Amino acid sequence: MSSGSTGTEPTGEMRDDVPVNLDADAPRRQDLGAFIREQRRITDLSVRRLAELTGVSNPYLSQIERGLRRPSADILQQIARGLQISSETLYEKAGILDPDARDHDLVSEIRRDPHLSDDQKKALIQVYRSFRAEGEVG
Repeated sequence: MSSGSTGTEPTGEMRDDVPVNLDADAPRRQDLGAFIREQRRITDLSVRRLAELTGVSNPYLSQIERGLRRPSADILQQIARGLQISSETLYEKAGILDPDARDHDLVSEIRRDPHLSDDQKKALIQVYRSFRAEGEVG
């Protein structure tokens, strides 16, 4: 990657893996990063452990969480797998997928509920997943 930037990219237009400039996409990247950080915290994963689970480098994950990078759909899928949430949830947060284009991800909704403790969220998710697994078998 060259160290100089031409500054010719239109504001708001981002390509995957391009360092952040101040643009219209910055708030979305910051929201995505904050969401990933919160999901990681809820699941008791360090950045290092999430990097191991996903195959995405520790520094790159850190940059995503800080809103400095816009990850590709493939990277988001790897992160979702590591966090055990749906890829669609991260695609929505990144602006890749329209939120109305799919059913809501219940696990993510549970994790976002401010009225539940982390232990309550984990228990509820475990019960939900066990019911889903029973439904898929029968």
